[in-house]
Amino acid sequence: MRAVVQRVRRAEVRVAGRIVGRIGSGLLVMAAVGTTDTREAAAAVANKILHLRIFDNEHGKMDRSVTEAGGDILCVSEFTLSGDCRRGRRPRQRCRRSPVAGHPAETRTPIVRDLDV
Repeated sequence: MRAVVQRVRRAEVRVAGRIVGRIGSGLLVMAAVGTTDTREAAAAVANKILHLRIFDNEHGKMDRSVTEAGGDILCVSEFTLSGDCRRGRRPRQRCRRSPVAGHPAETRTPIVRDLDV
């Protein structure tokens, strides 16, 4: 599993011009789930992201997590993160899950719920 995490003031996802996800200040997470990734691995990555100390405190020091800062999280399925570019010029996608298996909301939601967020 790979994830790219970016602090944002606001973010939104549009599909065919329609907004399907929107947050205010918080984290935009682009995640790729591979065929060998387990539920436990996904929970560990989610837990790590929730507790990254990348938000400023009142003294300007980065030592607050997104939950401590009261931020939101928008997670976007991004299969291109699983591309293997070690050989040739065309990324291989052998390790990625199919779009149906890789990102249904019902597979992500319980992980976050289990983390008591």
